[in-house]
Amino acid sequence: MKYWPFALGGAGLVLVLLLVFGLMWGQRALAPADPAGESVLFEVSPGESLGSIALRLEREGVVRNARAVVWLARWQELAGSLQTGEFRLSPADTPDQILARISEGRVETYEVSLPEGFTLGQIAERLDAAGLVDAAEFTRVARDPETAARLGVEGDTLEGYLFPETYRLPKGMTAEEVAEVLVEQLLVIWREIEPKAKAIDFSMKETVTLASIIEKETGAAKERPIIASVFHNRLRRGMRLETDPTVIYGIPDFDGNLKRRHLEDETNSYNTYRIFGLPPGPIASPGADALRAVVDPAETDYLYFVSKNDGTHVFSSRYTDHEDAVDRYQRRRSR
Repeated sequence: MKYWPFALGGAGLVLVLLLVFGLMWGQRALAPADPAGESVLFEVSPGESLGSIALRLEREGVVRNARAVVWLARWQELAGSLQTGEFRLSPADTPDQILARISEGRVETYEVSLPEGFTLGQIAERLDAAGLVDAAEFTRVARDPETAARLGVEGDTLEGYLFPETYRLPKGMTAEEVAEVLVEQLLVIWREIEPKAKAIDFSMKETVTLASIIEKETGAAKERPIIASVFHNRLRRGMRLETDPTVIYGIPDFDGNLKRRHLEDETNSYNTYRIFGLPPGPIASPGADALRAVVDPAETDYLYFVSKNDGTHVFSSRYTDHEDAVDRYQRRRSR
């Protein structure tokens, strides 16, 4: 019996030592792997296990010890909450901070700028170039009538409804998800202008279609309401719109040279030199200013305009004045 106190004291000492060493190990294992290290891109794949993620984090030098990361994730009940995607992780962060970033889905995003006046095809190519989505797959989705119906736009495709803006998007999104982000930005503007559109008896499709034409006709913001007034005036009078961008849109593989035969082509459903009213749908993605110009045009009696070749136009109410402007700025220039 006299040895029990010594045995108990020895066991207690061992437990204390184990606790101390455990705390020291944990403190080291859960410390930043490299306070001066550079961040790395780390991708978590769908269905990847916690153990696999932890091992790769250790191999890439993001954390010190994979087992410690597994223990920490389970202790914090994060094992089933780790998100997929591409993350920018720093070895200067603690495993706790790294797990928080992954579990909260703070994925790396990439900037892509979609200019006003881009067509669906051009947008698909720009998204592909940014590494965000395959151009062919995005085009297929965006031209699917079911996609347009699901996203709540009036049309058979998303042409014109992919809002031009600078976006920051993560990799790994599906074509449908990317399309939804772009369309939602258009719908934000539509909800703003919808009351005015209804006041002039314009539907969403008519508004976006006319806005797309205005967008292609001028890059000068101050001219958009004036050009909108020209088209509204012509529509009210039952005149053809006679706008080149619509014709060009309807020409497959247009080579940049608009010819008279193109303007006389009866088979081109977008040829506004032959059809009355608006073309079948948008010809590009209009920006917010062009959309607002449709529902809030300038008050003019203009029926014509011609380019001055400097990005602006001359506007006329009478055809004779328009002919003089064409002669001055186009015919003489081409001689």
